[in-house]
Amino acid sequence: MRFKDKSIVITGGAGGMGRALARKFANNGAKVMISDLSEQGCLEIWNELSKLGTEIQTFPGNLAEKGYCENLIAHTAEKFGGVDILINNAGIIPRGPILDTTDEMWHSCFDVNLTAVFYLCRAAIPHMQKQGGGAIVNTSSMWGLYPGPNHIAYTTSKGALAIFTKCLARDYAPNQIRVNAVCPQEVNTPMLRTGFKIRGIDPETGIEKLNATVPLGRIAEPEDIADVIFFLASDDARYITGACVEVSGAKPNA
Repeated sequence: MRFKDKSIVITGGAGGMGRALARKFANNGAKVMISDLSEQGCLEIWNELSKLGTEIQTFPGNLAEKGYCENLIAHTAEKFGGVDILINNAGIIPRGPILDTTDEMWHSCFDVNLTAVFYLCRAAIPHMQKQGGGAIVNTSSMWGLYPGPNHIAYTTSKGALAIFTKCLARDYAPNQIRVNAVCPQEVNTPMLRTGFKIRGIDPETGIEKLNATVPLGRIAEPEDIADVIFFLASDDARYITGACVEVSGAKPNA
């Protein structure tokens, strides 16, 4: 019960990585607030985890809205008595080079992948300061560090998030607030599989081909990334802040 009575916010908590995170923290005694655009997804993970005997709350809504982001943190502090850990896990992946990227694709990508993180951190940090510390873990991407082709909005937003993480870490280290990012390569999530379907590729075939590109022999499962985030949020990582941790299976940079 390493996170017993700790208050944790997880965005994108009904997705593939979000559910793995929610399970991990709930199984370790945390009070978990699950944020996701999908009300049905929030209900499903709540039904699963509420049986564990720890406190699980959901707060579905749209991270592209400033008011929702601020209300999520306020609601968490009211329900749980504070905010100890913020996991900015939610993200979207518009695909295409610049000539195929519409204004809506660009702005929606930045709204969710970067601006929402800004609003959430700005709202959560005063609670962490009051409590004497806290931890924030952002989900960037290997493609935010080493951009791949034909994802101009996604790679730019994730690259900005990596720098945001480093800046925030330096600013709030004196308050004992640690800020880190995890940078995965491909992860076997419903989002990845949906991307294959959109492009007319059988998801199983697509994943088999991706597996062959990874020296470890497979792409990551959600639990592989959740374990790294769990570590960064824990006291085991008490002297780590401002890090962007590459979780790639040794796959060469794009």
